[in-house]
Amino acid sequence: MQVKTMAEFAAEDKQPEILFWVGCAGSFDDRAQKITRAFAEILTAAGIEFAILGDEEACTGDPARRAGNEFLFQMVALQNIETLNMYGVKKMVTACPHCFNTIKNEYPALGGHYDIVHHTQLLQELINDGRIKMTEGGDFKGKRITYHDSCYLGRANGIYEAPRDVLRSLDGQLVEMKRSRQNGLCCGAGGAQMWKEDEPGDKRVNMERTDEALTLNPDIIAVNCPFCMTMMNDGVTGRQAQDKVMVYDLSELVVRSMARS
Repeated sequence: MQVKTMAEFAAEDKQPEILFWVGCAGSFDDRAQKITRAFAEILTAAGIEFAILGDEEACTGDPARRAGNEFLFQMVALQNIETLNMYGVKKMVTACPHCFNTIKNEYPALGGHYDIVHHTQLLQELINDGRIKMTEGGDFKGKRITYHDSCYLGRANGIYEAPRDVLRSLDGQLVEMKRSRQNGLCCGAGGAQMWKEDEPGDKRVNMERTDEALTLNPDIIAVNCPFCMTMMNDGVTGRQAQDKVMVYDLSELVVRSMARS
């Protein structure tokens, strides 16, 4: 799979259909790299001409701002905005709700105005438009799938239906947790909690959320965020349920279920 950078497109005096913002987790975390690859495969299969920034992409600054380091946030944000504007980027997609929220809602104040969507929104659009077709009776037919609403896609941006529509296309059985949609429970990693030790308490947040999911006896816990992926995976492993319950990003479910031409 050949993925071109914005610099390569610019050298040919061309503009891709969309820029795929990979994010730090999607670039460097072993588990999230699989999500990046799955989504890139889907874009390729759908015939979408896309590019990445490659080495020119820096962290959006989300963790720095959540942790209170406004100076560092603005420094990296302005660097990214300068790069994006240099290439004339208009449309973007990302598989990370943290990157999505920061670029969509916080970059405009610093001069970065982009049409950015989360990958679950683009997946829904591609399925609805028939640009990718799902196989009937695929790997997940009849499987019990519960979906975890990430904070930054759900409550922060009100996106609840797109990921569920994608899951319904799999022919699985979507079972909802008690706390879902606007009442969803955080996985425990948001707000820069990913980089600090737990505060005193009698139960970790990710264990609380994992236990809620496991009460539904799911075959699959579906997530849309690399942070949630880490926390839910750790929770499932902590409950020694990894042999019967898998944690997948939506793009991984789609790439295994779509018809190949």
